[in-house]
Amino acid sequence: MYHDILVATDGSELSGKAVKTGAQFAKAFGAKLHILHVRPPADKVIYSEGAATIYVPKDQVQKQIAAEEWQLLSAAGDIAKACGVSAETEYVLNASAYEGILHVAKERACDLIVMASHGRRGISAMLLGSETQKVLTYSSIPVFVIK
Repeated sequence: MYHDILVATDGSELSGKAVKTGAQFAKAFGAKLHILHVRPPADKVIYSEGAATIYVPKDQVQKQIAAEEWQLLSAAGDIAKACGVSAETEYVLNASAYEGILHVAKERACDLIVMASHGRRGISAMLLGSETQKVLTYSSIPVFVIK
């Protein structure tokens, strides 16, 4: 039924459940599993503490980002491995998480997206928005949501 499954993760415990569910689907259907994290670009490389500002070289910021992504995606890959599935992991830089998810899903010809919803309501939903809701709204690919 499904051949290529994309799981979007943000490293949260709830996203871990989405990774596990995606891995279980991949195992059941004999599908490829792609685990994705979308990260906003690091446009500004100046950090401040109090009144002092410090310039951090771009290559140092990129190394830090790569280390953080490796850690996040390794943890997600371990969840998939525990389910008996190998997964391709990657991260992309995009200011909009939902656009990054949809772009990679289309690029990889995925036929299912699995992701978590934190279930924000009220003012926090208005302020923070819901990337899951945006994926559901704009995706032509089926989306399985974990709550």
